Amino acid sequence: MKKPLLDVVFMSEKRKGVLLLLQDGAKKMEFLHCFLNTTRQALLPQIRILEEHYLVAHNRDTYELTTIGKLIVDEMAPLVNTLEVLDVDTDYWGTHELSFIPSPLLNRIDELEKCEVVSPPITELYSFHQSFSLGDKEGSPAYIVTTFLYPNPYSVFTEMLERNITVNYIVSKDLFNKIRDEYFNEFAELIKDNSFNMYVYNKKMNFLFVTFNEAHLLISMLKQNGEFDHRFVLSTNTKAIEWAKELFDYYLKDSTPITEM
Repeated sequence: MKKPLLDVVFMSEKRKGVLLLLQDGAKKMEFLHCFLNTTRQALLPQIRILEEHYLVAHNRDTYELTTIGKLIVDEMAPLVNTLEVLDVDTDYWGTHELSFIPSPLLNRIDELEKCEVVSPPITELYSFHQSFSLGDKEGSPAYIVTTFLYPNPYSVFTEMLERNITVNYIVSKDLFNKIRDEYFNEFAELIKDNSFNMYVYNKKMNFLFVTFNEAHLLISMLKQNGEFDHRFVLSTNTKAIEWAKELFDYYLKDSTPITEM
């Protein structure tokens, strides 16, 4: 009697691993067992189960997905990736406000694959985050959507501009009012530079910041009760950067450019 396909796919890490590895094309047995850090003898029985359920076929020592296998794996891969993202720290994801992410992007949260939840010491919070900004590759654009301001913003942005980093900077209404009241002259000088693009978002922003460049993405969320949390999500994969660019564009479309203070 055959197993339910749900059990075949998810009740064995080896079977699940084989299916995901075959998603982008046929693979030899040696590649499969080496990648999965197992032996040929241990993997063969699991592959036979996949074959018995018409998910995998083989020719000599090369294995590939069947039509049914492709259908299932195309649906399971995003789910597996989503679970891996959330499994990084289920307490963090489960207790933080996610409504700032539009539904189409939230449904693609799996694209933050291989992310981590970073918890820098409170005393080093500013310098830790600043190290990412100042560590940007020269000439690489930086994108920031934020509701709060780090100390000495003028010196941070000036250093970035001196390194030919184009700064794309979206702030909340409340933060813009603070900037205008407390840093008027500094930001009046910054926005004269064509490489400093500042915008004010015209709606509510219920998160701390999203910042990224071509190398990394940082997201700092509020707790569901509105409390501040110094931890943030870090991802460095290409899909995450592309995902973040779409999130930036989502906020940009409802933002007003600031050309003078």
